[in-house]
Formats: sequence, C-alpha cells, structure tokens
Amino acid sequence: MKKIITLCLIFSLLTTIYAQNNYVPAPENMKAREEFQDNKFGIFIHWGIYSMLGDGEWVMNNKSLNYKEYEKLAAGFYPANFDAAEWVANIKASGAKYICITSRHHDGFSMFDTKYSDYNIVKATPFKRDILKEIADECEKQGIKLHLYYSHIDWNRADYAPRIYTGLKNGHTEFGDFSTYYQFMNNQIKELLTNYGSIGAIWFDGVWDQEKNPDFDWRLPEQYAMIHQLRPACLIANNHHIKPFPGEDIQIFERDLPGENFGGLSGQDVSALPLETCETMNRTWGYRITDQHYKTTEQLIHLLVKAAGKNANLLLNVGPQPDGSLPAEAVSRMKEIGEWMNRFGETVYGTRGGPVTARDWGVTTQKENKIFVHILNLEDKVLFVPITGKKIKKATRFIDQSPLKFAQTPDGVIITLLEIPTAIDEVIELVY
Repeated sequence: MKKIITLCLIFSLLTTIYAQNNYVPAPENMKAREEFQDNKFGIFIHWGIYSMLGDGEWVMNNKSLNYKEYEKLAAGFYPANFDAAEWVANIKASGAKYICITSRHHDGFSMFDTKYSDYNIVKATPFKRDILKEIADECEKQGIKLHLYYSHIDWNRADYAPRIYTGLKNGHTEFGDFSTYYQFMNNQIKELLTNYGSIGAIWFDGVWDQEKNPDFDWRLPEQYAMIHQLRPACLIANNHHIKPFPGEDIQIFERDLPGENFGGLSGQDVSALPLETCETMNRTWGYRITDQHYKTTEQLIHLLVKAAGKNANLLLNVGPQPDGSLPAEAVSRMKEIGEWMNRFGETVYGTRGGPVTARDWGVTTQKENKIFVHILNLEDKVLFVPITGKKIKKATRFIDQSPLKFAQTPDGVIITLLEIPTAIDEVIELVY
C-alpha cells in the first residue's frame, strides 16, 4: 500500500509539472492580470536587518561579512518608529495601488513569523512583532493590494548550494543539500500565501545567481504549480532578466522601461504578459545612509507616465530606515506624485499603451475611445502625433477641457497648443 501511495504521489507531481510547462492561466488569474495592469503604480519596499548598517541590502555580500557575525544584527533590531498604518497611508497617498515588500531577501532573514526558521523578526529580534502581518492587515483595511518579494538566494543557510556568483565569502565551509533548501522555500511560500490575506503576487529574485551554472535546476515548474494551485489568482513574477518562463504571469524589467537596456539588465524581448518596471527613488534599494541622490518629482512622474506609455506598471522603491520610519525625502516625493495623480490619474489608471510609440516629446496612453497625449518635452506650440486609422472628433487640454485646434491628415493629427508647454506633463485628450 505504501508503495502504491508513493507512486500515486510521484504521478501527481509529474502531472502537475507537465501542466505547469503547458500553463493555461485560470480565469481568476486572467482577471488579476487585468486588475494589475489597471493599477499601473506600486511602491516597492526593501527592508531588513541590513538597514542597520546603512549600506544597502547587499552589504553582507559586498563586505564579505561572516554569516555568524551578521546574524548578531538581529539581536539589536528594534524599529521603534515602525507604524504599518502610517506606512500604508503614505503609500496610498502617492497614488500607488499596491505594495511589494521584501518578505525575505538574499541575506536569509525572514521579515515575518515563520515556523521554518528561528532567524526571523519575531523570534530573533527584541521587536518580536510580525511586521508583515501588520502591513497585510493595514493593506486590507486601507484598500491597497499586497505583493511579496521572495529571494531564491540565501547567504545565511548552508543548504543554498552551490555558490557560484554571490555569497562566496560569508564564512560557509560545509554545504548541505539544495533539496532541503528548496523544500524550505516552498514551506515559507505556503505560509505567506496562507497566513497573510490575499496576496496579489509573489515577486521572485535571484535565479541569475546560477547563470554560470547552466545545469542547475531551480525546479521552478513545481514551485510555480504549487502557487497556482494554492492561489490561482496570485500572479508570479521573476526578476531573472531573461524572457519569461512558463508559469509566469508578469514580466519584470529592472531599472529600465520595456524595450530599453540602459542599466544592462533588461535586454530581453518584450512579451505579451503584463509588464512592470522596478526602479529606485534615489540610487539604492535598501537604506543607504550616504544616498541622498533622490530623483526629482518631475523625473519620477515622467518615469511613471513613460511606463504607462509602454504598457507597463511602475514599481517605485523606498528603503525604510532602521528605526522603521520612511525617509522624509521619500515621503515628500510620494506626496507630490499623489497630488499629480489626483489630477491626472484618469490618464494613467486603467489605460494601456497608446497607438503612438514613445517619442522625444512624450508618450500616449489610451482607454475606451480616448487617447491621452502626454507631452513631456516640447519647445513648440504645434505638435504632430502620427495617429492613423482613427477619426479624431475632439481635442482638449485634459486639465481644464479647453478646446484645441487640430487638423487630421492621412499621416496623423496636427495639434495647435495655446502656448509652449511648461507643465510637468501637458496632457491632451483626443476623442475618436
């Protein structure tokens, strides 16, 4: 009987993996994809015990810190100013529709109460509060979606092996079996999907750590199938910098808009999946005490609008301080973005990339029978927009609906503005 049960389990597993390689999203998943694209804007949160060192989330690897010494940071981690309600309120005020927070980063420290490791914020710190649960509860209360970042890498555990690219100088001399680490990850992912309300997406990172080891098997089909079976509406994203794998629901571009590769991490082709660009508000993801190089509000709004014009969401990062507070500069930027979104959100939320690809002057978005022309850089009162195949009935300034003169030719639409644009984004609404 035991042998029969084992064979049945193996057959079930193989069937599941086969199904994932031939993945057909469930209706709940397709609906979640549409809602994700409608949301257009999210805030990324990189926070962990690494914030105490004030040198970014990679400090353990970059400074070759011994894992046993690094673990001692947890004993002093007490973010007394952490307030989930304030966090979520500030993020919601930015106009963001979802939050993606690091549940466990490459350093291996879990920012939630997990029974599969004592190395977590409840058991290993004097703070002893499950910050993820508090954030999940506030997201539910304030009506904002929660996504969870989860690292495929672990510089702390010995059973994350082999080490090829990162974590080479953190003091490990003996290594365990990857299969036990793989089971650990899946156990934690089940916890996250079971104990923290409705999770909109699992945002993986780290597959690139084995790119020099092409025979390494991450067993992603099995992992993805587990997630989709447990929560069909939960979207899967993986920041691996290559074309999407079967079973993934979102394509990620790091520090670049889809189709661009200025940062060197986004040369992959643009797929038909929902798209998301992640970018920092200053220069680093995790808190760095020396990094006050914040992008201007205008730059950030332009980034958001350009992402929408390329049919993508923007996931904009904030690195909280070790005391649990959001940096004042980040809060200020979010407030200013939110003020702009309060006036122009209709031209971003619920839209898709417009009929005209990105130009030097800006981008277009569209919704129903409206095309929104976002003028970001124009030193003229006349703009030619190469829209063909649509009969334009009306052109207005979006902000006050004042009519604009326009002429339609076989090659596009010529719009005459009232003056040379000086706004962060001069939005023209075309109705067809």
